[in-house]
Amino acid sequence: MRSIPEKLGCTTVLLMALAQLCFLPGCTTFDQAWGKSAKESFPTNSILGCWEGTWLSEANGHNGKLRCVITPKSEGTYNARFHAIYKKVLGFGYTVSLKATDTNGVFGFSGEANLGWWAGGLYQYNGHAHETNFFSTYSCKYDHGTFQMTRPSRPSS
Repeated sequence: MRSIPEKLGCTTVLLMALAQLCFLPGCTTFDQAWGKSAKESFPTNSILGCWEGTWLSEANGHNGKLRCVITPKSEGTYNARFHAIYKKVLGFGYTVSLKATDTNGVFGFSGEANLGWWAGGLYQYNGHAHETNFFSTYSCKYDHGTFQMTRPSRPSS
């Protein structure tokens, strides 16, 4: 039986590698945003700042590392900039506008983002976050799953 790379052929593997190179600038700008946000101090009763954890597809079992930087957009609306890793090498980044309400320190939120037909189209997000934990479900036409993140540990000064 042939392996998946053999079935795909050299051309397909090459095209996938080239497509990955197209995402490298996005990863670089995400890393810059992450570094800047990691140095900032945010109120403890806020969802702003850095988050890290994992994503899991309940449709197919795919999973990987996930990082997010949340910045203010307008009153009650935030930009959540995600960077997900699949198979330890393939990275993908995108931004979701989240509408959030604070109820006693727990932020309930929802949002959506169109990631394009090739990535599954319109994704919808619903979840909650508080001082140290972030949980969200996501769904689109072909996939659904969860994001689970916590605050990254800060290096001691």
